[in-house]
Amino acid sequence: MPLPIIERRRIEAEIVGHLYRELVARIGEGPARDVIDVAIRKTAIAHGEKCRADLGRMPDFRDFETILPDWTAEDALTIEVREVGPDVLSYDVTRCRYAETYQEMGLSEIGALLSCNRDAAFCEGYNPAMRLERTQTIMTGGHRCDFRYRLDRNED
Repeated sequence: MPLPIIERRRIEAEIVGHLYRELVARIGEGPARDVIDVAIRKTAIAHGEKCRADLGRMPDFRDFETILPDWTAEDALTIEVREVGPDVLSYDVTRCRYAETYQEMGLSEIGALLSCNRDAAFCEGYNPAMRLERTQTIMTGGHRCDFRYRLDRNED
């Protein structure tokens, strides 16, 4: 049985947290954040590409909805689904255990780099025509995360 994503993120955060602090000491906070940001985004794109390859075709949001439980497993996210269709997926996260985990680990300052920046990057690999609009996240102090995905059918 695969490791739940929330557990994988905790393990990754232990390693990346140490790496981040070492990078800050050597090259400064801004460049260290940039390195972590790029590395995590590349990881998310590769994950999206693997999920698309496993599906065997270009996915839409009904496909995305079927893999969403991977991120919510172990009560990692509490979500309220607003709309699901082949070209749209909208939901709000009202509780985020990822944010809680990073806070417990003393990594709140890079929590968005560890998790939130993966969301749009995942789509780059999963289906490059997918777009995410989000105005707030719990990780950065919002009351909820408002995920508004759409499929731009004009993209190839």
